Amino acid sequence: MIQKAIVEKLTLEVLSEEYFIVSISVKSGNAIEVVIDGDHGVTIQKCVEVSRQIENNLDREAEDFELSVYSAGLGRPFKVYRQYLKNIGNEVEVIPAESKPISGIITSVDETGFELETVELEKSENSKKKVEVKKTQRFLFTDKPEVKNIISFK
Repeated sequence: MIQKAIVEKLTLEVLSEEYFIVSISVKSGNAIEVVIDGDHGVTIQKCVEVSRQIENNLDREAEDFELSVYSAGLGRPFKVYRQYLKNIGNEVEVIPAESKPISGIITSVDETGFELETVELEKSENSKKKVEVKKTQRFLFTDKPEVKNIISFK
């Protein structure tokens, strides 16, 4: 079976500093799946470059394999720390463990978690009208909330 470490090494050889690995898996039958992301997105050309690097450096004669290389994608949950950093200032949906989804903007990220700014409607003290109130919530990575981009066409 092809070793995950070899695929990771080959992938890193063609990724510049703005790109990073989200996940690599080698499943039974040598089905290799490489997911990459970048600080400014990932082009098809970058996926092709990674695919060719792996394809050209593994020997199909010694061990056959199936290879898929793709970008992390907008609708997929974040898997690595750098995806949180990349999305500071962006609107995301957070699904905490056993709770309702919350939408907001990631305002900061550190090694232990991130802060999300939300806007809620609350009754004003002086009026019966509801006003928008900004609130900040902290989420810890150890709580494993599901976080993904919100796609907006404003």
